[in-house]
Amino acid sequence: MSSTNEEDPFLQVQQDVLTQLQTARSLFTSYLRIRSLTTSPTSPELTSARTDLEASLATLAEDLADLVESVKAVESNPAQYGISPTEMGRRKRLVQEVGGEVDDMHEELAKASGSSSRKGRPGARGGAGSDLPDPSAFAIPDGETDANNSNPDYAAEFELEQQEVMMREQDQHLDGVLQTVGNIRRQADDMGRELEEQVEMLDHTERLVESLGGRLQMGMDKLKYVARRSEDKWSSCCIGVLIVVLLILLVLLLIL
Repeated sequence: MSSTNEEDPFLQVQQDVLTQLQTARSLFTSYLRIRSLTTSPTSPELTSARTDLEASLATLAEDLADLVESVKAVESNPAQYGISPTEMGRRKRLVQEVGGEVDDMHEELAKASGSSSRKGRPGARGGAGSDLPDPSAFAIPDGETDANNSNPDYAAEFELEQQEVMMREQDQHLDGVLQTVGNIRRQADDMGRELEEQVEMLDHTERLVESLGGRLQMGMDKLKYVARRSEDKWSSCCIGVLIVVLLILLVLLLIL
């Protein structure tokens, strides 16, 4: 898209309108779901959903009114503003489709409230004194097509683009999850290798302890052997001394 189109106020407001339309669709779906499940028309949940939807539609109608005024301003001579007939037709079609969808939501709200009129609501279709002109005034005549001979639904196209953005974001989240899982797996592998190394170190330490235990036992056995030999030697010495003493005593007795 050219820089001129990027600076076009219509395109800027169009982006806001399509974004608000997406929000209004979500609120409208939520409102219908709550209304189908609620038995009381004055339940707080239903009232809150209706209030949020009405506020969203009011904001959307204000921006849509700006688009309508922009289309009306350049409709008589689009070339003067650098707008091609194809682009002019696209803008008319966009206003018509968005305005029709907003009107459908308002009609659904009017059915629920039991009122057939929509007084004071911007964008009422053909309503007297409404701020938003009837979008059907910009209907494309039969046979009028753009240069590509197509008739796209720009709201649906925008919704498709939003879905593609969401899918890309989900893909990015999935990539992040996969990367996190990969990091956790690598950390688990590192922990497994460290545990294996620690097991090997424990086995080596156990073998060293067993070897030292055997050496200590051998040392204790040698000490016990030396102690027994020492005890036997001293006993023999004592016996010999006692025998000598007895012999001396006997000799002395015989002499005396």
